[in-house]
Amino acid sequence: MGTSSLTGNDTVTINGRNLTDFGDGDILDITFPNELVAVKKGKNQNSIFAYSEDGTLVNVSIRLIRSSPDDKFINSLRISMKQDFSAFSLITADFVKRVGDGLGNVSREIYALTGGVFAKESDTKSNTSGDTDQAVSIYNFTFTNGEKTIA
Repeated sequence: MGTSSLTGNDTVTINGRNLTDFGDGDILDITFPNELVAVKKGKNQNSIFAYSEDGTLVNVSIRLIRSSPDDKFINSLRISMKQDFSAFSLITADFVKRVGDGLGNVSREIYALTGGVFAKESDTKSNTSGDTDQAVSIYNFTFTNGEKTIA
């Protein structure tokens, strides 16, 4: 029998608050934009490997329903960061993806992120053709540390 993967009931937590007011489509996107190790080939088949701390940087995008309680909470963090950056407490986040094997066993894929800041402002739009993106706030974060564990 092949391997199966069933997912559902994922959780997203920012600064201890469990978020639930998600928009449509990809509500969460976690990417590691940089290489974890730099590799170079030298003369005579020599190889050079260097661990890169930039490989632990994490980009996160979250789509929330505009003006929902979660949107207001995240926006208040953004305002706080902009008002006094030096006094801002860096953001922490936990993302838990539940994965079943089709036999009743469930694993948890956990991303624990620390050292977070808002990477850019949240864009907005107005549309007369029914584009649902106008009802969604998209927040983009950068975290300095991200660790994935499977339990």
